[in-house]
Amino acid sequence: MSSDVMPVMLSTRHTADFRAKITDLDLGVVRLSALKCSPVLSRRTLAHVRRGDPEHVQLALVTQGAFKISQRGSESVVAGGLVLTDTSRPSEGVSAGGQGEAIVLQIPRPALALRPNRVDRLLAQNLAADRGSGAVFADFLKTLLTHGPRCRPEELRGMGSIALDLATACLAQQLGDLGEAPAEVRAQETLQRIHRFIENNLGDPGLTPQVIADRHNLSLRALHALFADQDLSIAARIRANRLERAHADLARAELSGQPVQAIAARWGFSSATAFSRAFREAYGITPTEHRAASLNA
Repeated sequence: MSSDVMPVMLSTRHTADFRAKITDLDLGVVRLSALKCSPVLSRRTLAHVRRGDPEHVQLALVTQGAFKISQRGSESVVAGGLVLTDTSRPSEGVSAGGQGEAIVLQIPRPALALRPNRVDRLLAQNLAADRGSGAVFADFLKTLLTHGPRCRPEELRGMGSIALDLATACLAQQLGDLGEAPAEVRAQETLQRIHRFIENNLGDPGLTPQVIADRHNLSLRALHALFADQDLSIAARIRANRLERAHADLARAELSGQPVQAIAARWGFSSATAFSRAFREAYGITPTEHRAASLNA
């Protein structure tokens, strides 16, 4: 846990028969972990934070037993509900009674389209998981934990985007309607949704700015305005993301038998000439040269 998640101190009175299991799924923008353990105390101090901080918020669903969580002056006993913690702050958690189980969604702070000072109000609070968006989010986590291990990596990335959207909706409901948030927060949330939509649809050659605008109930002008302060325009972002995926696939030994154009088509390039030209402009070599260099390295 200290090496793969964050530095913490764990202690138990039942050393001889202590049992614990942690499994996780890489969902791209977020990570899903499942924890089962005997009664244990988890303490994260300022020293632990200084040693290592992934800068995540962790939204946990307690599925068995009860956990007492303390952070930022708040303390709650959570059984069957949701609880939010911040890896950048000291915290303490105790699983009481028998075996405790929880499903934890680890969310990078920048990916959560809510202002940090608003999110901080929810830390170590017992959040309902039996109604509204909390119930939808909880059911999704359980289903994802059951079926996720059999999904392909690209499917898991799509599920990660959905999990992040549901987590954001759940927290927004606890804070009040997200529509009441300042305009810049709503714009950032929309921009992040668009980025995830692009990632999930790169293989569609029909993915255009107009399609994206229609899908998000925006005018084309409003869509371009969202990207005005970004490093790339929306069209350039689509092209760059497609090239990154094709670049990675061309270097994979297990795909060496697939034609270059087949890989290009998988990522939305319908013209071999256009793909080769764009690839050379981006990387300075042709797709074929890149594949040969990667496989012979």
